[in-house]
Amino acid sequence: MQQIRSQVTERDGLFELEAGTDVLDSPRYNHDMAPTKVHERTWNKWHITALWIGMSICVPTYTLGGVLTAYFGLSVGEALLAILFANLIVLIPLTLNAFAGTKYGIPFPVLLRSSFGILGSNVPCLIRALVACGWFGIQTMFGGLAIHLFLGSIFDGWKSLGGTGEVIGFMAFWALNLWVVLRGAESIKWLETLSAPLLVAVGIGLLVWAMPNVSMTELLAIPPKRPEGASVVSYFAAGLTAMVGFWATLSLNIPDFSRYAKSQKDQILGQIFGLPLTMFLFAALGVVMTAASVKLVGVTVSDPVSLIGHIQSPVWVAVAMALIIIATLSTNTAANIVSPTNDFQNIAPKVINRTKAVMLTGVVGLLLMGHELLKKLGWIVSEVSLETVYSNWLLGYSSLLGPIAGIMVVDYFLIKKQQLDLAGLYRDDVYPAWNWFGFIAFGAPVVLTLLSLGSDAFSWFYSYGWFTGSALGGVIYYGLCSMRTSPSVAKSSV
Repeated sequence: MQQIRSQVTERDGLFELEAGTDVLDSPRYNHDMAPTKVHERTWNKWHITALWIGMSICVPTYTLGGVLTAYFGLSVGEALLAILFANLIVLIPLTLNAFAGTKYGIPFPVLLRSSFGILGSNVPCLIRALVACGWFGIQTMFGGLAIHLFLGSIFDGWKSLGGTGEVIGFMAFWALNLWVVLRGAESIKWLETLSAPLLVAVGIGLLVWAMPNVSMTELLAIPPKRPEGASVVSYFAAGLTAMVGFWATLSLNIPDFSRYAKSQKDQILGQIFGLPLTMFLFAALGVVMTAASVKLVGVTVSDPVSLIGHIQSPVWVAVAMALIIIATLSTNTAANIVSPTNDFQNIAPKVINRTKAVMLTGVVGLLLMGHELLKKLGWIVSEVSLETVYSNWLLGYSSLLGPIAGIMVVDYFLIKKQQLDLAGLYRDDVYPAWNWFGFIAFGAPVVLTLLSLGSDAFSWFYSYGWFTGSALGGVIYYGLCSMRTSPSVAKSSV
């Protein structure tokens, strides 16, 4: 006989929900959104390290150095330092926001119900989902190009398809991504664990190929593309903010993965081992490879897929493209599909299950790349490049996501003091439908950011958007909650 009231038990600091009919019948619950059982939390520090290696080694990471030098006026050395510092900084919200996922086994949208309300959580969820779908489309474009070049290295006739072949590759890679995620979290863990050593080997191989054709001394001596005599501080800070924005999305939805971690120690060490150094080294590799590309293939090429496509040996092209397909697949499935899948389910868990949410993510990502696909088919002509799109996204979206990160950390650690009503997060009778304190704390920094765009005196507020937004959002939220006379949510029911 099914128990009526849910029970929460605790084992070694990890909480587990035995759902009763009060939760099972709730419109806020489905099986995919349910807290993981303790025995399902099987990811150790090496699995999480592999997850971050798999997500970090990708085409956009490779091009980050070029983005910072071309769009943010930094020298090569300054760009690499900005990337390293940014990933050390982003470790802070990543590890902090991961705590609740590991302790309670809950995904990102369910955690947001504490700070934004049971229904209000859908607003930050959909903001997060949109940028993930955009990145999914961008990464799928790179993966589709790799498939096109792979097939072109095997079949001579395929090369003549040109842009049409790239679109076919896009659709094939699109379907492959969705298939992996539909197989579940263990499939993603297996993919990341398998791909991590392969991706490290690819990086080493590319470096060995490039180093004889580039002088590091000359590379580091290239002057930055900013006005002569201009202070490096503002340019560096803007670049730093953009690089923080690269993983600002994951710093929010890291509970989607930490809910599978064996312990807090595993999630913390796995992220420290896997993220900062991998990002720095692969971005540095991109700078070196781009500089060496002139001698290697005769032209400057800023992405590895196109660079390897210039190699004359069909065998090496085929091998390299297969590895790049694995690299892009490991990044895309974990970083860009898992989150919107959970976010879309949060809208109506009883109506939208994981399969429907995965397909919805795929459709939105496809639509966002429609402009680029039509260009490749030759149906429209446009000067807008993918590189411009995602370099602008990094800064703009980090300004929106910063306040959410600040609010989440303050709510969990300072307001709720790491105590959540686990069953209450899946019902309508414990947390409010809309937590207006969360929306005020989120809206104020966003409004100030938009206003700063039209003011030279306050342009710094936008340029440093993630830092200003997260700090201000957290402070406002703490102030509003501290003024509330009624006590906050009760501690976890056991």
